[in-house]
Amino acid sequence: MIDMIIHKYDRHLLIYLCILAVIGTIMLYSASWYESFTSSNGKTEMLFLTNHLKRLLVGIFFLFGFLLIDYRKLKLVAPYLIVASILLLVITKAYYLFKGYSWYKPSRWLYLGLFSLQTSDFARFSIIIFLSYYVDKKREQLKQFQKGLLPALTLLSIVMALIIIQPDYSTALMICVIGMLILFIGGAEVSQLTFSGAVAMLIGIPVLLSREYRLERVLYWLGISDNPDFGYQANQSLISLGNGGVFGVGLGNSIEKNHFLPTPHTDFIFAIIGEELGFVIGTVPVLTLFLLIFLRGIKIARECTDPFGIFLTIGIVFNLVIYAFVNAAVVTGIFPVTGLPMPMVSYGGSGMVVNMALMGILLNVSQTRRSVGSDKNWNPIFNG
Repeated sequence: MIDMIIHKYDRHLLIYLCILAVIGTIMLYSASWYESFTSSNGKTEMLFLTNHLKRLLVGIFFLFGFLLIDYRKLKLVAPYLIVASILLLVITKAYYLFKGYSWYKPSRWLYLGLFSLQTSDFARFSIIIFLSYYVDKKREQLKQFQKGLLPALTLLSIVMALIIIQPDYSTALMICVIGMLILFIGGAEVSQLTFSGAVAMLIGIPVLLSREYRLERVLYWLGISDNPDFGYQANQSLISLGNGGVFGVGLGNSIEKNHFLPTPHTDFIFAIIGEELGFVIGTVPVLTLFLLIFLRGIKIARECTDPFGIFLTIGIVFNLVIYAFVNAAVVTGIFPVTGLPMPMVSYGGSGMVVNMALMGILLNVSQTRRSVGSDKNWNPIFNG
């Protein structure tokens, strides 16, 4: 028997999300107006802002859609979502090969008339939902490697492999980390996960270093290579942060966005935030917002008594905070350049819509507390 007690959605979470979206929109315009002006031959400064607002509107639509639909219904579509994501990844690669492009040409986007979809983002969405469903369904068998963990790892490996050949190594790695976290929270043996991770590294590191541009990025980051072609963007981002210092040069006054830092409105927008708003007003508050969203998510998971809701919540909040802090680590030189965007802030369509949809699911979990039979006291976060 299912007891359902309706609560209001987590308003703190929604407020943090709204503030982050507003800051992201303002900073995206500030970071992109010069690029927009030059790309449109002086016709408009709002080319990227207009597209961003359209995508944000679509994202808000998905957010409220998933907020209104009982998240438990995702269990019914989880297997279909993962199958669809695998098919889309295959179709995306096949489409570029059919067009006569090289195997090594980036093939990350699938164009559907007026719309385009970065299929790795849909795969990320599907993995979070499917693994939450799978771990909920197989909790009793998850400690058995062959019957519980191996099928999940096999599926995760297939999705990662299809993303790596796009090629998009960094997204594949992020999906691996998120998937492993869900499996760990679900009760998989640490020793089995550690062994699986070691095997993945033995395969993944040679794959990472097999492409020259990835190898050069790592070598430059390690200080072994001084090739300026692979260190230019990383150096310019540090110069941008250095220009901003503690209090910034002022909103709209960035120098680096004027074609010194390439594509400042995408993966390196955090550097423009640091340059214009500084450490105190810009970078720390933005990262604090991500941390607050993460903490609200953990609170929601602690209070949830439905295992599926717990796994979903963990997957969603770790997805958001890991992407944000890895992006910040790249901009500050802690990590090598990866090409991962900052959620809700960087320019991009599929990522924005997927992240907003995931936040809608999180808000849905927050507004409803469910107890399911003997599982009503089951919570690995609260009970340890």
